[in-house]
Amino acid sequence: MSDPRERFAPGWPGIPPRWTSSTKTGVGTSLTMQSRVWFTISHGILNEIYYPRVDQACTRDLGLIVTDGSSFFSEEKRHCSFENLAIEPGIPAYELVNTSLDGRYRIEKEVLTDPYRNVLLQRIRFHPMQGNLRDYHLHVLLAPHLGNFGFGNTAWVGDYKSVPMLFAERESLALALACSVPWRKRSAGFVGFSDGWQDLSQNFQLTWDYARAENGNVALTGEVDLMAGGGEFVLALGFGGIWAEAGQQALSSLLEDYAHIREQYVRHWKDWQMSLMKLDEPQRECDLFRASMAVLRSHESKDFLGGPRII
Repeated sequence: MSDPRERFAPGWPGIPPRWTSSTKTGVGTSLTMQSRVWFTISHGILNEIYYPRVDQACTRDLGLIVTDGSSFFSEEKRHCSFENLAIEPGIPAYELVNTSLDGRYRIEKEVLTDPYRNVLLQRIRFHPMQGNLRDYHLHVLLAPHLGNFGFGNTAWVGDYKSVPMLFAERESLALALACSVPWRKRSAGFVGFSDGWQDLSQNFQLTWDYARAENGNVALTGEVDLMAGGGEFVLALGFGGIWAEAGQQALSSLLEDYAHIREQYVRHWKDWQMSLMKLDEPQRECDLFRASMAVLRSHESKDFLGGPRII
């Protein structure tokens, strides 16, 4: 039952949902069976993230918005130049560098999945190129599209085991977004009317604090406490059949050492790459063979090993 004290977002059901650009610059997943999360990248941010199958998208995109609290608004996918490199040849974990076109900030990300949980991780560093950290507000904007549907999603702000998170649910799918540093503000809304993008583009800070947006095209927004981590933090996006399972997945990843998770993800891919025929040319600047094999392997079914997902 809904808490009557909750502030419900106006603007139901939101604008008609849309998917993102099909021009992808990265795709990846863990090689383990325990993790059933796949991700795609374009324009310096995460696009569709898939769970629990490679044909079932659960997000439209997940990106960052930068403001100064009074007059400056910048969305990284629209207002930055992009660099995207695999951390090593044939390893589909990515280093993203997004530099604002006006030279005010740079965002560095590392993207991979937890090999042993249904969690996508981003290690993020925010670098002011003009001014200092206190001059900026950094916001996470997440558009849930659970089960390949942009409509019919419910989003809310809440806690799991006393850890503040952002949640979304649709039928038998759920997600939870947690951060290694505190959230300063959080809000849920309907896209095009009461979502964080509308608030930030108009007011340059989160002034709306809607707790819930039910059964529509929804978005979740959270402001990261930049000072708490010196501009560095980890985002964990967990998935499950219900919101509590998604929250447990996200929390468990945050409680584990990120460097260890990264090492395990990379080791599995290296071991697999070493099993392939040596058709690559080490002297080449871009190892197309290793990258191509990683793309093909990322699309392999985790239900029927050795073949694509049967739809």
